[in-house]
Amino acid sequence: MKIKNSLILALDVMSESEAVEICDSIKDYIDTIKIGYPLALAEGLEIISKLKDKFGFKVICDFKVADIDATNSKICDETFKAGADAIICHGFVGSDSVQACLDMANKHEKEIFLLTEMSHPGAKMFLQKDAEKIAEMGVDMGITNYVAPATRLDRLSIIRDIVGDNAFIISPGVGKQGGDGKKTLEYSNAIIVGRSIYEADNPKIACENLIQSLK
Repeated sequence: MKIKNSLILALDVMSESEAVEICDSIKDYIDTIKIGYPLALAEGLEIISKLKDKFGFKVICDFKVADIDATNSKICDETFKAGADAIICHGFVGSDSVQACLDMANKHEKEIFLLTEMSHPGAKMFLQKDAEKIAEMGVDMGITNYVAPATRLDRLSIIRDIVGDNAFIISPGVGKQGGDGKKTLEYSNAIIVGRSIYEADNPKIACENLIQSLK
């Protein structure tokens, strides 16, 4: 997946009107957005196609799919039918559940991103200790897209070493959570930024400044 300016907007707002306003202001700088549960639950899955049709964005659905294989398959099926280009799934649920996501992505000719470790402090409690095994599992399964944290560069570096240089890593945690975008891109292919852009007084200027800081 090619991502303009190595920047993905995490569009965690609560209404279509706000989403459209923000996207319209920064459409010249990005071509990929991440939609999570807040916007999808507020406006329905149809928000995916609405934003794709209006702006031509690629859409990654951050649903952190983490259920049994049969349920994962249904979640991914509906998400891809709604127009998503990719979906993020958890790895801690094991290979059978992840395989269900991968199979459905292949059926729709779409992509999955395997979440190895999250960016918030609580990830250290349980998820971090198995993040490397999750990454290794992904490699064994032939998965090429991963999510790893910008907030802990040492962990991000380890994940990169495991998945290899040809894998595609996207990293949340830049901005409000304290991650440094430029340093993150030494290991990742793209950064995910939300509140630093959509909560800014002027999202366009915030986006411009962020992109400049990556150079």
